[in-house]
Amino acid sequence: MSKPAGPNISNLHDLLAVAWQIESDAVERYNLLADQMETHNSPELVRIFRDLARAEGIHGDEIRRLAGSFDVVNHARQMAQFGRLESPEEAELDAAHYLMTPWHALQLSLAGENRALAYFAGIVETATDSKVKALAEELVEEEAEHVNLVNRLLRRYPRPADSWADDPDPPASPE
Repeated sequence: MSKPAGPNISNLHDLLAVAWQIESDAVERYNLLADQMETHNSPELVRIFRDLARAEGIHGDEIRRLAGSFDVVNHARQMAQFGRLESPEEAELDAAHYLMTPWHALQLSLAGENRALAYFAGIVETATDSKVKALAEELVEEEAEHVNLVNRLLRRYPRPADSWADDPDPPASPE
């Protein structure tokens, strides 16, 4: 496996910073999507996206606790930027739609969890530092649990019909 795209991880502090940044980016994106769904008067999606943001925030807080006295947030600001790439766990904005259903929202989440899982698995495969490898293995297990959780949540919502996006009265763009 090749080195994962993104910030260079050379020690445990770098991995903690990147892991925190991934969770922080996911929180920001889910809140943005919740705000958009509020605009489109979709309270169920607002709730789902806010719940997903809260869950990611809890994971970020866990990483901060794990970092102890090390300032993981400041280190993340210095080195854990993904540049033009999106952070692995961020929901893809271009996949969002004003008529999306909870099934779609959870599909966005599942895709992000799978990307984060693959990202940390890549670190496990390429890490030369045993502490980095061990923490990356823990993060892989955590992301695998998240994938399973989203899959369980998806069972609550049927896949929508292919015509889900048909809107006989689409919103007009202000000119």
